[in-house]
Amino acid sequence: MNLFELFLLSIGLAMDAFAVSICKGLAVKKITKKEFLLCGIWFGLFQGFMPFAGYLIGSNFEKWIRIIAPWMAFILLSLIGINMIKEAFSDDEEVKPGFDFKTMFLMAIATSIDALAVGITFVAIPVKVLDAGKLLNVGFAVLMIGVITCFISMAGVKIGNIFGVRYKSGSEIMGGTILIFIGLRSLITYLDKSQTLSDNDTIFGMLIPLVGTVLGAVIVYAKRNKLSDGLRMILAGGSSGIMFSIAVWGMIESAVRDLMETKKNGIIPVFICFCIGVLFQYMLDMIVPHTHAFTDITEGPKSHIKSEYKVMLTEVIHHIPEGLALGAIYAGHFMQTNWYSDTTAFLLAIAIAAQNIPEALFVSLPIREKGAEAGKAFLMGVISGVPVPLLGIFTVIISVLFPKALPYIMSVAGGAIIYSIIEEIPQIASKKDNDKGTLAFVSGFALVMFMIFIGS
Repeated sequence: MNLFELFLLSIGLAMDAFAVSICKGLAVKKITKKEFLLCGIWFGLFQGFMPFAGYLIGSNFEKWIRIIAPWMAFILLSLIGINMIKEAFSDDEEVKPGFDFKTMFLMAIATSIDALAVGITFVAIPVKVLDAGKLLNVGFAVLMIGVITCFISMAGVKIGNIFGVRYKSGSEIMGGTILIFIGLRSLITYLDKSQTLSDNDTIFGMLIPLVGTVLGAVIVYAKRNKLSDGLRMILAGGSSGIMFSIAVWGMIESAVRDLMETKKNGIIPVFICFCIGVLFQYMLDMIVPHTHAFTDITEGPKSHIKSEYKVMLTEVIHHIPEGLALGAIYAGHFMQTNWYSDTTAFLLAIAIAAQNIPEALFVSLPIREKGAEAGKAFLMGVISGVPVPLLGIFTVIISVLFPKALPYIMSVAGGAIIYSIIEEIPQIASKKDNDKGTLAFVSGFALVMFMIFIGS
């Protein structure tokens, strides 16, 4: 390994620490020089120490390290991320420092575990930078990794702080989500024995719906006034029709077709899983406090969570089965089933992205109407759509690991989606412009049905 390769390796290893440093900056109102330096030193020291420890351990424990490390990173970062999100929903305005020994130690460990495995590779791929022995070359390598990580981490915490000062609560949610995503990525990369995520179509497909979410949320910068009832009904009806069609033709029909080929009474497991999906979504409705956009209808237990977060949580709940559906679509595509061709998978991802536009708008606009800054409203809208790619990726991996589970996952997703849609239909029908909403629903349903069968 030469100097340039070592430099690239150092940059790559520092990226997790950079992302976490941004999250640290997001979580505090004002960053002091001491905290600024602490962040860089913590991450730099551990990012440098771990490869050295890995080199000393050698290849004897490589197998166990590679098994344990992803799970440790996932658990630690998820716990810290969940705690950040929890604090964002708290009414307590006091900002905790977050740079205490325990917090920084756990974060430094979680972000540097990959570097431990990299150190092991130094045994097989020696570092050749200095005209000296192996140990000195490794020492130079870990020093370089540590120093680069230190400076990159300090830059990250500053960037995060600049942004987080303006949008504290939303930034904490985004920061916590990033931490969970990093941990999930580490775990999924380990579980992804079939290299599903190396398939460009899969990665691209997972991101398409998020583009729709961003497009919907960004409208809040151009529009602050309320949507007319007619336009709102068209958007709500159209998005509901799209997802209803995906649930029926994309999920349930495909699951029935698959299980009927292998089981005499294949409809029975589909029915059971469909009911499980309905029950799952019903339970989410019961345990998560949320407010439906524009109607101020609040469901779930009583909570001190701010109203704008309750609006966001409504769409988060809706996006959970959408993520399952998206993952099932691309799992079927990747596994080369008869259900989804390249064209069908792409068109369905586009359809989900299209219906995400009004859903993100239904988060951002009500929050903006209540006096929040456009940046915060935009951020909340984007965050509401994050579960789709996250759950999509996770569903793809699970489906590839357990191929026979795919039709059951599709049935669960179909039931959950239909429950969410039926829950919204009375709100559409209760408005004076309900005919527009109904026609939009039918149009969305028919369009996706056509897309599925034309792409098959």
